[in-house]
Amino acid sequence: MEVVKDALNKAQVAFLSYKNFSGKKKATFLRAIAEEIEALGTELVTTAMRETNLPEARIINERGRTTGHCRMFADLVEEGSWVDARVDTAIPDRMPAPKPDIRKMLVPLGPVVVFGAANFPLAYSTAGGDTASALAAGCPVLVKAHPAHCDTSRLVAAAIEKAAIKTGMPQGVFQHLDAEGFEIGQALVKHPLTKAVGFTGSLAGGKALFDLANQRPEPIPVFAEMSSINPVILLPDTLARDAAKTAANLAASITLGVGQFCTNPGLIIAIENEALNSFIKTLASEIQKALPGTMLHQGIADNYSRRLTQTLVQKGVKTEGQAANGTHSQGTPLVASVSAEVFIQNPALSEEVFGPFSLIVRCKNIEELMKVVSRGHGQLTATLMGDEGEISKHKALINVLIEKAGRLIINGVPTGVEVCPSQMHGGPFPSTTDSRFSAVGIDAIKRFARPVAFQNFPESLLPDELKTDNPLGIWRLFNGEFRK
Repeated sequence: MEVVKDALNKAQVAFLSYKNFSGKKKATFLRAIAEEIEALGTELVTTAMRETNLPEARIINERGRTTGHCRMFADLVEEGSWVDARVDTAIPDRMPAPKPDIRKMLVPLGPVVVFGAANFPLAYSTAGGDTASALAAGCPVLVKAHPAHCDTSRLVAAAIEKAAIKTGMPQGVFQHLDAEGFEIGQALVKHPLTKAVGFTGSLAGGKALFDLANQRPEPIPVFAEMSSINPVILLPDTLARDAAKTAANLAASITLGVGQFCTNPGLIIAIENEALNSFIKTLASEIQKALPGTMLHQGIADNYSRRLTQTLVQKGVKTEGQAANGTHSQGTPLVASVSAEVFIQNPALSEEVFGPFSLIVRCKNIEELMKVVSRGHGQLTATLMGDEGEISKHKALINVLIEKAGRLIINGVPTGVEVCPSQMHGGPFPSTTDSRFSAVGIDAIKRFARPVAFQNFPESLLPDELKTDNPLGIWRLFNGEFRK
C-alpha cells in the first residue's frame, strides 16, 4: 500500500535524526503540542462533543489530561534520568581477568504506530498517552485515526504538525492517517519499518494486531489494552456495616460515562448472607433510578445490547435491577446476579460487557469466593471492600489478586485513573498484551525504548548521558552508586 510505504519511509528518515535530539529539544516539542491543542479552544470541544456524544465537562477534562500528559513527559525527558543510565568503568588490573568499561542506557525503538481509541477521543487517541510517550522516547509516530471521531483527530493532528514546524522537528516525526476499514492498520503493522504498536480497544482488535505483529519476519511489540471486567470483592463483615454506601458508590461507578471505561466494575463477588441481600436491593434501586445515556457511537451501542442480551439469557443469570429502556443508541444500566457454581462453569460470564452493566457472583463461603477469584482472567484492576482487620484475615486473597491485576484497590472504585509516577495501568492477559508495562504515568515511555550497552567506547563517541563528566547532570548508577 503506497500511502503506508511513503509514510513509514518519511518516519524512518525522521527517526535517524530525531532519536538523537536532546531531552530539552523534545521537551520543547511536547510543550508546544500542549499549547497548540489548547489554542484550538471551543472548536475542539464542540467537535468532540458532536462526534462522541460526550458532555462538555468530560471533553474539557480529557483535554486537560491530554495536555497534562504532554507536559509530564516534557518534564521527564528534560530531566533525563528516565534513560536509566548505568556506568561501570574499567578495572584493567583486576584479577583474574580485567574488567572492561561498560555503560548502558535506554534508546528509542523506531517508528511507532498508534491506533486511536473509540472511548477516549483525546486522552487515548491522536495526542494521547501512547503518542506523547513515544515522541518523548525519541520515536516518530504514525496515528491511525479512529473513524468514530475523525474530525476531532484531524484537529489534534493539525495542532501537532503545527507544533512540529514551530519547534524545528524533522518532517515525518508525526503523521496522521485517516481511513476507514482494516487495510491501512494491517499494512502499518506489517511494514518492516514499524518497530512498535500502541492500541486501546477490543480484545478481538488488539489480539488481531498482536498476532499480525508476531507473524512478521521480524516480530515487534504490540502494547494493547483490551479487555477487563475489574472484579470488586465485598468482604462480609464490612459489607454488613456499609451495604448502602457501598452500593451507592458502585452504582455511580458502573454508570459513569455510560459504563464506557476500561476500568468499569463489571464483576462483583461476595458471600451470600443478609448483608449481601441488602446490598443488592440498594444497588438495584440505584440502577433503576439511573438514566440511559447515549453511547459513543452506534457500533458500541449495538455491541453493548448484543453482549448484554447474550449474558442475560445464560442459565442461572437473574436481572436484579434495570433502568428504563432508552433509544437504540443508548445504553441501559443493568445489574444481574448468578451463583458462583454457575459462574465457574460458564466461561461466557467472564467476558466483558462494555457498558453500564455489572454481574454479581453469589458465593456460599470464602472457599468458593477464592475459587472464583483464582479462576479469573487477567485484569487492569481488582478491588477489595473491607476494613484492615477483616482484610488481614484474608491475605491469601491479596496474594491471588496480585497475580491477576495490575492495580489493587482497597475501599475505592476502579474508575478514575490518576496520572502519576506510581500509577500502573496494565495487567495480565487479556487486559493487555504485556503486563510489564503501564499505559499511564511516566513509565509508559519505557514501552518504546530498549537498553543498549556500550563497551570500551572512547569518551568522545559516547552519548552525553553516559560520559564520565556527566554534561547533562542527570542521576545515574555510577560504579554501583546513584549520583549526578
